[in-house]
Amino acid sequence: MHKLKLIILLLLSFSCVSTIVGCAGGKTYESTGEYFDDSVITSKVKASIVGDSKLKLLQISVETFKSVVQLSGFVNSTEAANRAVDLARRVKGVKQVNNSLIVK
Repeated sequence: MHKLKLIILLLLSFSCVSTIVGCAGGKTYESTGEYFDDSVITSKVKASIVGDSKLKLLQISVETFKSVVQLSGFVNSTEAANRAVDLARRVKGVKQVNNSLIVK
């Protein structure tokens, strides 16, 4: 009976450790916490762009990976592109902004 309890405890411990390790991030993928944080950053950047009368959110795509924001899409002027980058940089938690916006 004692051996059975020990085996069950070891199996439970192993499953807990493997679950925790499975949630860890790497260079090419995010942990669960990083994914959630990046979703919040993306939402905040989109909200700041929507709130700006000079920018159109439908023309700008926002993606975040490990707190690095990627802006892509089309804008009407260089000033609009610079404004979008500036708004994204102001969001708390953003480490870097990559600007792939195209002026049309």
